[in-house]
Amino acid sequence: MKKEKLEDVHHYRSITRNLLLTVILVSLAPLLIVSGTILYHFHVSYRQKAIAHLEEMVEKHRQNIDSFLNEKLADIRVMGESFTFEQLSNESFLWQRLSIRQREHGGVFVDMGLVNDQGVQVAYAGTFKLGHAVYSEADWFKKAMASQYFISDVFLGLRGLPHFIVATKEDWQGRSWILRATINFVAFNSLVENIHIGETGMAFILNRKGEFQTNPRADVTLHMDIYKDLLTRNITKVSVVEKADGSGAKFIYLLAPLKKGDWILVYQQDARDAFSVVYKTQKLALIILLVGGLGIVIMAFVLSKRMVNRIIRADREKEMMSEQVIEAGKMASLGELAAGIAHEINNPVAIMVEEAGWLEDLLGDGEIQQSEVTENIEEFKRALQQIKNQGIRCKGITHKLLSFARKTDAEVHDVQLNDLITEVVGISEQMARYSNVKIQMHLAGDLPTVTVSPSEIQQVFLNLINNSIDAMDKDGGRIDITSRVDGNFVVIDVADTGQGIPKLILSRIFDPFFTTKPVGKGTGLGLSIVYGIVEKMGGEISVNSAVGMGTTFHIRIPHRKS
Repeated sequence: MKKEKLEDVHHYRSITRNLLLTVILVSLAPLLIVSGTILYHFHVSYRQKAIAHLEEMVEKHRQNIDSFLNEKLADIRVMGESFTFEQLSNESFLWQRLSIRQREHGGVFVDMGLVNDQGVQVAYAGTFKLGHAVYSEADWFKKAMASQYFISDVFLGLRGLPHFIVATKEDWQGRSWILRATINFVAFNSLVENIHIGETGMAFILNRKGEFQTNPRADVTLHMDIYKDLLTRNITKVSVVEKADGSGAKFIYLLAPLKKGDWILVYQQDARDAFSVVYKTQKLALIILLVGGLGIVIMAFVLSKRMVNRIIRADREKEMMSEQVIEAGKMASLGELAAGIAHEINNPVAIMVEEAGWLEDLLGDGEIQQSEVTENIEEFKRALQQIKNQGIRCKGITHKLLSFARKTDAEVHDVQLNDLITEVVGISEQMARYSNVKIQMHLAGDLPTVTVSPSEIQQVFLNLINNSIDAMDKDGGRIDITSRVDGNFVVIDVADTGQGIPKLILSRIFDPFFTTKPVGKGTGLGLSIVYGIVEKMGGEISVNSAVGMGTTFHIRIPHRKS
């Protein structure tokens, strides 16, 4: 019984677990799918929007920086074309031109100088002592002499401070000369440094050699290998690249060409910072999902418990009803046996009455002579023994009947089916003889025990035997009960020589309330009860029948392996 209760506990726990998982999956799956779809589309759309915004910003600043450079170069070009070498070689005149530019451009122009074709600065206006400075070996001078207009890279030069120059080349008396101006690096650097969004966004300029033309706002040591790779690309418009730096952090890089591709404007930002709204939204969605998921789990647990409790109550009610139905079936079977049992008891009782009358006749009404007692002593003994034997016979019959009629006990035990079959046959023999039916048993001697409810399996055998008796015609017949072992099953065959069952109704004989007996002769529950009991024991029941040949029921009950 403890094992059965333990199995029930595992069964209900399994139901609870399956219900819980089913409710959670059914509830969470749509939530996860919808939330995931919305988050994915939001992530994609916001990402595209954020990148488009950055591209627009970088392109705008690229145009501003190019405009700044071209404007300063154009100013120097106008001066070179508007004034002669003699005018510009006059330092007072050059100072006047510088002062005008400083007022117009807010100090962007630091100084100016006029350099001849030998690289000697013949005139200078500015705060540094660079009069007659020689630039013949300077890289910027060589490049400026090779082109009409020139903007140099940022370099330290003679003054030892970062700066770059804009220059224009003109001709005078068959010789070339250069008018150059130094651009304030701080002003130019601030123009680029102010380009930033968020906490990690920053911009700077690199030349094609990977040299910084402006100062980055943060340490970029971990990004140098990335910059070298990016500078090898052919950049003709704003390009977007995502890469991980040396620490594994993912960054977004936007590249834009400056100074006809000689410089590259680089804007970089930590991806988590650039798409912070996406990550905040994902965190918020995750919190909502966790709270919602927790609520679903709690509700699923409560609902599963309630449903399983209802199932437990329903199963208990079903078990009670099943026991009541089996008990009712047993009483019905006993009612069917009543006629045979009454006839069987009537015979020994008649013998007992007859023997008692015979003793009364021998004793007579008067005094009994000693000689008569001595003469009839053997007859007295025989009559008394007959009364005793018939009384024992009646007691045995009633004992079997009362034993079978006891309250249904659903508790399972290890039982020997041969013993139960013999007991049921002993009860049914009276009804069988009354119907002119002979019951024969062919029981295997090595039958293993099975774990069943004795009273329930007795009910199975009794119902099958009663049905077989009812299936006989008025001339009677024979019932053969066989027990055998087939693999992991004990098989009980109950075969009769009755009228048989038509094929049309053979598949319905185990249906509740289905019967072929006349009204008032059967409830239609007998075989339904048999089927339910065998199924509950983990067994199987099948039937073979042919009209006019008889019917055989096969009961297969699993046994314990030795």
